[in-house]
Amino acid sequence: MNIIEINGLTKKYGKMRGIDKLKLNIEEGDFFGFIGPNGAGKSTTIRTLLGLIAPTSGSATVMGYDIVKDNKKILNEVGYLPSEINFYSKMKVKDVIKYSASLRKADCSDKADILCERLGLDTSRVVDDLSLGNRKKVGIVCAVQHSPKLLILDEPTSGLDPLMQREFFNILTEENKQGATIFFSSHILSEVQNYCRSAAFIKDGKIIMSDSVDKIEETGAKKVSISGNVGELKDNISTMIQGISDLNVNESSGALDFLYKGKMPALLEFLSKQDIRDLTITEPSLEEIFMNYYE
Repeated sequence: MNIIEINGLTKKYGKMRGIDKLKLNIEEGDFFGFIGPNGAGKSTTIRTLLGLIAPTSGSATVMGYDIVKDNKKILNEVGYLPSEINFYSKMKVKDVIKYSASLRKADCSDKADILCERLGLDTSRVVDDLSLGNRKKVGIVCAVQHSPKLLILDEPTSGLDPLMQREFFNILTEENKQGATIFFSSHILSEVQNYCRSAAFIKDGKIIMSDSVDKIEETGAKKVSISGNVGELKDNISTMIQGISDLNVNESSGALDFLYKGKMPALLEFLSKQDIRDLTITEPSLEEIFMNYYE
């Protein structure tokens, strides 16, 4: 069963591009990463799914609810963490958390206390005095405390220190094991690689790849690194061998690096006739695969 279904979803801001004809399904219980650099359309997608902004065309459902007709039901049931956190001025942290629970007519005090303790959050402080990281912690508690079936998180780790990032993902992993679907956007590839089962790449408002993380990593491409007379080799290897992309000279090692998706015997035969000192062939990281698609 799909907990999110997106069909041709488009959002335009006048002549400016937002998102363009997105098609994406996210299965219930998945841990899904939505990857793209700043400005790619991640936040626009999320806000449109939640009914916070109206789509120009296309349709989508979240937990079976239509994003236009049923957006209030979606907002009531989903746990949402925006990329930028804003609260009512002068409120204390404990009051913000209690107010958030009251909007859902739920008593979440026990779970909220546990989350605050795990995140090291002082609930007696006024939200206006909090750092970005501590404001983000308040948003996390508000999003998770009512144990939603779906958590939608937009760039959730910005402002968190590494220890809190790890604890945050521990919390998400526990929620996921208890049945919650996790959908979060990020431009940090390691987060997706370490925690997600599925992912989609978005570029210029369009989804360019969507699959399980394992399958994305098994693109068939190999990362090749060559040491030796790389200057001359860099100038002619692309014209002689097909299937090469992301060709560059590593500034720190001086090696020639590239992704290769052609026939390995052809590459090895060509390199055997070149002035090289060393050759390394490995699997590319998710980040290298993403950068290859994005560039």
